[in-house]
Amino acid sequence: MPTYDFICNQCNQRFDIFQTFSEYGKQPVHCAHCGSNNVRRRMTKVRIAKSNDSRMESMTAGINNLEALEKDPQALGQMMRKMSSEMGEDLPPEFDDVVDRLEAGQSPEEIESALPDLGHGDE
Repeated sequence: MPTYDFICNQCNQRFDIFQTFSEYGKQPVHCAHCGSNNVRRRMTKVRIAKSNDSRMESMTAGINNLEALEKDPQALGQMMRKMSSEMGEDLPPEFDDVVDRLEAGQSPEEIESALPDLGHGDE
């Protein structure tokens, strides 16, 4: 059964429901958190299937010299943003913070000293 994503207009919580294609639009939907029927369908990202080779080619297009990226934090940040877009996966907010800092011209060393706990989970 397909999963449909909704947002409750009453409590602003997200929730998923499973319905068959024939049930969708005919069965009433109620919030899984508060029970309200004041809900709206949440549009999710559209993903396009690519082969691994195609994905890698897209990620590395225009990168001729990886060593040059070490000296150019802005280019490194742009490459990282492009790679995350090609992967199509949700990354933690820390990733965006690091990429924003790189694109602003901060070196990886400066970022590491400013965010010493980065990459060290609660494991």
